[in-house]
Amino acid sequence: MSPLTQWDSRSDPAGEVALDRRAERARRTVGALLVWAALIAVGGGLVELVRTPERNIRLNAPPLTGVFDWRPEPLTLVAVAVGLVVALGAPYAATRLGWRTLLLAATVAAAVWAVALALGEGWDLGILRPVELPKEYLASVPLVGSPGDFLTTFTDRIRDYGIHVQGHPPGLLLALVGLDRVGLGGSGWAAGLFIAGGALAVPATLVSVREVAGEGAARHALPFVVVAPAAIWIASTADALYAGVGAWAITLVVLATGRRGRRADALALVGGLLFGATAMLSYGLVLLALIPVVIAAHRRRLRPIVVAALAGSSVLLGFLVAGFWWFDGLLTTRERYFAGVGGRRPYLVFLIADLAILAVVLGPAIAVALGRLRDHAVWLLVGSAAAAVALADLTGMAKGEVERIWLPFTPWILVAGLALFTGTGPRARWRASGWLAVQVFAAVVTQTLVNSPW
Repeated sequence: MSPLTQWDSRSDPAGEVALDRRAERARRTVGALLVWAALIAVGGGLVELVRTPERNIRLNAPPLTGVFDWRPEPLTLVAVAVGLVVALGAPYAATRLGWRTLLLAATVAAAVWAVALALGEGWDLGILRPVELPKEYLASVPLVGSPGDFLTTFTDRIRDYGIHVQGHPPGLLLALVGLDRVGLGGSGWAAGLFIAGGALAVPATLVSVREVAGEGAARHALPFVVVAPAAIWIASTADALYAGVGAWAITLVVLATGRRGRRADALALVGGLLFGATAMLSYGLVLLALIPVVIAAHRRRLRPIVVAALAGSSVLLGFLVAGFWWFDGLLTTRERYFAGVGGRRPYLVFLIADLAILAVVLGPAIAVALGRLRDHAVWLLVGSAAAAVALADLTGMAKGEVERIWLPFTPWILVAGLALFTGTGPRARWRASGWLAVQVFAAVVTQTLVNSPW
């Protein structure tokens, strides 16, 4: 008998080790997917248990907001096609295009993917309706007269405004009033602003990854930052805009930690001003500051954080001079929240349910990627963002309805996807595309199954 016919893996130690490694990786992959699915099931199940006629918690597709309503439409195929084209093309582009061209392409792809998902319900229902709802910001624009009077009386008159205005500082409503008065009012302009903000979070995040972990890591993370179920809530929610502003605030300060002299101070100054703007858009987004603080601590660079903190504080002081004190607004919002649905939703149940929603927003591929991620530098970004989410969750100030609230935090966790894109050859690209296709499938199923107000 030929020696070749007698060969098996036991006669080749290297082959046996390789098989064992593949088997172990497969087990870990299945385990990660099961944990991901179990978290969503447990979160949804707990919400269902406390959802009774006597306790109206306003969540009919637990753990998500909305109702279960399977509604595949012809335009859903457009979302599938766009998603698969990006899933196939993004890994190739990530290894071939020049850096600046790649960032531009990623921004456009993120916007197109978000719009394609929303257009499954048509332009009016998918893009404009979420912005035009009575509880949203645009409905409160006619209530604002003089900007000075608006800021001075904001906390006293907070019950006069829509629910989302009550839950946030006055920054966005003031901005929408300004747009309206220069002829850019209405839901179309607002939706465009929100989508642009969400898309611009992508290049900001990738620039930070490049600064912290190198260009190779940023290129491999790019496809997974672009293609994720999070895109469902980019068109059209205000939190997408918050994601963009917050991402650039983080990135400018992170860049400052890697430089010296006037250039570092200038980057930290602008980043701090953007952090101040972010704080005036959403109270909880002050937690995003944890990301550059962690990077600065790792690099032992205190000065950029001090400069950024002073710049951000100047924005808050400017609003104070104009009549609005951020801490008064926070306390008023907390009071309004717990007087309403926040007081009816059990803390411990939503402590878990909010994380289940995060799992939906990130998608199954990221659950696998988090288990495979070994890059210490990337973990600085991913871990600090995850810690910020945990702190936000522990506050109990967002019990449910966090699909959109998590948007400013998600790009920084999505970068873990680079662990699924190792190598630059065709096989590595195909493997990455396979995982991206899983993300597309998860996004399309979620969008089609849950009829959400956003």
